[in-house]
Amino acid sequence: QVQLVESGGGLVQAGGSLGLSCATSRRTSSFYTMAWFRQAPGKERELVATINRSGGITDYADSVKGRFTIARDNAKNTVYLQMNSLKPEDTAVYYCAATNRQYYSTQIRNYDYWGQGTQVTVSS
Repeated sequence: QVQLVESGGGLVQAGGSLGLSCATSRRTSSFYTMAWFRQAPGKERELVATINRSGGITDYADSVKGRFTIARDNAKNTVYLQMNSLKPEDTAVYYCAATNRQYYSTQIRNYDYWGQGTQVTVSS
C-alpha cells in the first residue's frame, strides 16, 4: 500500500506564499512522474504541475506558470510545490499524486496513488 501525505496548506493573504510537501511511503525514484492537482468547490480536479523522475522536465497549468514551482528530492522521498503570488482563485484542496507508468504523463487518468489533500485558502 503506497501512501502519500501532504502537508503545508493553510490560510494566506493574496500575494503571499505557501510551500506544500508530499512525503511518500515508497521511494519517489520508483515513480517516473509525480504531480500536484487541485480541486476547488464545485469544480473538477485539475492538474497544477508535474515533474519527471530526474526533475529535468516539469509542466505547469497556464494559470500558475511563473508563480508555482514543483520540485522533488528522491533522497528524501518528497515532492514539493512552492506557491508564490497567490491569488484567491488558487483556493482549493491540493493533492499530491504518483503514477506507476514508466513514462512522463500529465493525464489525470494515469495517476494511481493520491494523497488525502491539503486545504489552501487565499483571502483577498
